[in-house]
Amino acid sequence: MNVRMHRAFTLIELMLVVVILGILAAIVVPKFAGRTEQAKVAAAKSDISNMGTALDAFEVDNGYYPKGKTGLQDLVQQPRDAQSWKGPYIKDAIPNDPWGRPYIYQYPGKHNSSGYDLSSVGPDGREGTDDDITNWQQNK
Repeated sequence: MNVRMHRAFTLIELMLVVVILGILAAIVVPKFAGRTEQAKVAAAKSDISNMGTALDAFEVDNGYYPKGKTGLQDLVQQPRDAQSWKGPYIKDAIPNDPWGRPYIYQYPGKHNSSGYDLSSVGPDGREGTDDDITNWQQNK
């Protein structure tokens, strides 16, 4: 007679597995927690680069960079004085930075005198600090 033994995991074995998984999570999770901020900084740099490309395309088509109060919106909606506008230069809408704040655009630029300044105030939310993400070289 062939008797099959149905063996199940005991409560102690299951608890041991849960403890081991908890220890592994405690080791691994903190290593990845700091990556979130790094990813946001990388996303802001990418946004600034992409908007810079759009601003340059606008300038090639129209002979000037967007100016005045409309600024970056000119990449999405045609300004009245842009007769050669071939946009929209950015699909949908101008994004906020990864921290939910608008990008800062200034033309003519204070740091790029022959062009424009484009920046994010970065993680701390304050303009002019070391964590700002900009399209110009900062002295740190």
